[in-house]
Amino acid sequence: MTWLVTGGAGYIGGHVVRALIADGHGVAVLDDLSTGHKERMPDGVPLIVGSVLDGDVLDATIREHDIHGVVHLAGKKQVAQSVAEPLFYFRENVEGLRVLLETMGANGVGSLVFSSSAAVYGMPDVDYITEDTPCAPLSPYGLTKLVGEQLIAATAAAQPLGYVSIRYFNVAGTASPDLADRGAANLIPMAFERVAAGRAPRIFGGDYPTPDGTCIRDYLHVADLADAHVAAVRRLLADPAAAVTVNAGRGVGVSVREIIDAVGAAVGDPHLTGVVEPRRPGDPPRSVAAADRIRAELGWSARFGVREMVESAWEAWGR
Repeated sequence: MTWLVTGGAGYIGGHVVRALIADGHGVAVLDDLSTGHKERMPDGVPLIVGSVLDGDVLDATIREHDIHGVVHLAGKKQVAQSVAEPLFYFRENVEGLRVLLETMGANGVGSLVFSSSAAVYGMPDVDYITEDTPCAPLSPYGLTKLVGEQLIAATAAAQPLGYVSIRYFNVAGTASPDLADRGAANLIPMAFERVAAGRAPRIFGGDYPTPDGTCIRDYLHVADLADAHVAAVRRLLADPAAAVTVNAGRGVGVSVREIIDAVGAAVGDPHLTGVVEPRRPGDPPRSVAAADRIRAELGWSARFGVREMVESAWEAWGR
C-alpha cells in the first residue's frame, strides 16, 4: 500500500518520507524541486519531478504507483512573500490542492493528510489556541491554508474522502544532518547564517506586548511532526471516513530572545544577542498551541524540546 508524498523532497517532507518508511508504508514522492532536494530521497523511493498543478502528471503517478492515499506537503509557505505575491500563493496552494483533489477523486483515492498551518488563526487574544479558536488569517499564506481546509471539507461532503488536516506551529531541528533545513527563512537557520557570518541574529520586532517584547511561538521538532503524519496515516487506515483537524505543537511558548539564547548555547557563545529590526508584516505577537485534541485523535505528543531542536540544527549546519 503506497502513499504519495507531495513535496517529499523538502525539509519537512524528507522527514515524513523516512518516518513513513520506518513505519512500514510504501512511499512515492512528487516534488517540483523548487525548494526540495533529490538527495533527501532514500534509496528505492520513486521521485517524480513535477507539480501538483499538473493533473496529467498526478494522474500518471497515481496509476503507475497504485497510490492509496496522499500526504500533501507541497506548497509555498513564506508569510512576507505571500503579502507581496498573493496571486502566486493562491495558484500554488489553492489551485494546486484543487487539481490534486480532482485527480484523487477521478482515481478513487480517498485518503488525505493535509499540511495546514497555525497561520490560519491570525492573531487571537488567547493564551493557548485550540482548534475551535476562530480563524482570522493575517496573511495571504494563512488564508490559502484556511481555504485549503475548507476545500477539503467540501470535497469530503461530496465524494468519499477521509482526511486529517494538521495545523503546524513552528517547526525546527533535524533528525539527520542530510535532512536539515537548508533555507534561511525560519528563525533558527536565519540565526545560524548570521552567526556564521560574524553578525548578530536579527529579531523582527522588539515592541510586541509580550514579557520580553519579542514574538512568542510554539516550536516543534521536525522529527515529532513527521511522527504526527505517521499517526495521521494510521488513523486514516483504521478510519477511512475520518474528518479530523488538529494542531501540531508542544503547548509551550518560547520567545525569539529565548531562541537566540538557545542558539548562543549551541554555538558556544553565551553572550550572543540579537539586533532588533522592524516587525515583519503578518506576524502575531503570540501563537501557542493547545495540544489536547491531537493526543486524543491521533495518540500523538511531542518528545523533544527546544534544546534538542537547536542543537540538532547546529550540528547539521554547514554540512
